[in-house]
Amino acid sequence: MRIRTPETRIRVAVVGYGVIGKRVADAVALQTDMQLAGVADVATDWRLQVAAALGLPIFAGDAASLASMRSVGLPVVDTLENLLQQADVVVDCTPKKVAAGNVPRYRSAGIRFILQGGEKHEMAGHSFVAESNYAQALGHVATRVVSCNTTSIVRTLGALRRAGLLLQARGTLMRRATDPVDGHRGGLMNTLVPEEKVPSHQGPDAKTVDPALDVVTMAVAVPQTLAHVHCWNVRMTRAASLDEVLAAFRTSSRIALLRSSDGLGAINVVKEMMGDLGRPRADLYEVGLWEDLVTLQGDELFFTYMVDNQAIVIPETIDAVRALACTQPDGATSIAATDRSLGIPLPASVRSGS
Repeated sequence: MRIRTPETRIRVAVVGYGVIGKRVADAVALQTDMQLAGVADVATDWRLQVAAALGLPIFAGDAASLASMRSVGLPVVDTLENLLQQADVVVDCTPKKVAAGNVPRYRSAGIRFILQGGEKHEMAGHSFVAESNYAQALGHVATRVVSCNTTSIVRTLGALRRAGLLLQARGTLMRRATDPVDGHRGGLMNTLVPEEKVPSHQGPDAKTVDPALDVVTMAVAVPQTLAHVHCWNVRMTRAASLDEVLAAFRTSSRIALLRSSDGLGAINVVKEMMGDLGRPRADLYEVGLWEDLVTLQGDELFFTYMVDNQAIVIPETIDAVRALACTQPDGATSIAATDRSLGIPLPASVRSGS
């Protein structure tokens, strides 16, 4: 694979300016090797009004939305087709299944594209988590950044596997009911809803990134909106010490070891700390794994962590842009650059075991 080093920055288009899209756009703007070509949407509500207030180049998803967006005073440049002509890579952050209609447009435009985890693996033919398979994505036409929960699974189990400790993993996921911004639109109240089959989709999805994983997941939707929580039982290849296990987790810059004994025993407190540390929107890009809950019984390992589903896929998406654009051949170098731009890891003073 010939690595391209462009004289200019990678021009990135973001389609869908919602929960994920606005975060991707902000992250792109922080990269010294990238430029935000524009954001495209079909909405005319406050989200696009904020984009306009921020001075972002706004494009309409189609001709009909171009007219409606301009009718409310949004400074729309042109349609998505025009944006695609100005970009090197497009990141589709539209709601689940909407991307299926956009993919033919990307292929017709001859542009490399990134999908999010709500879409099927087959739509891109490749699924991505930077620490596991960055090199495999180099020069691909398309990839799919897997879902928030799947990303967390690949990060944590991948760290154990690289340390030679992982044999098989069984996990239970408590999935938040919806995004905070949609909490007023209905959802779970005073109930829990188990997913209807075992395994839930996250385990098989993790295998699209790392086929060697022996993983089974179960999931339950719960009536809160802050974050997901995972509880894992891992069978290791041998009995290991706590220090060995924690050392394995520390090999990932995108796993933050937290301590409930520091007052961080609940997801709302962790999110509060992210805001106090100045993280945009109180985002936790890392897997927040409770170090003092890690338990060993012979060759069995038990651990619990939280997943900020609005944030965890953002660094992965930035790395995927570099991989598809073929501007950085080394995954570790890309990860380090992305981490620096987003303030990963947490300051040493609030990280356990640093």
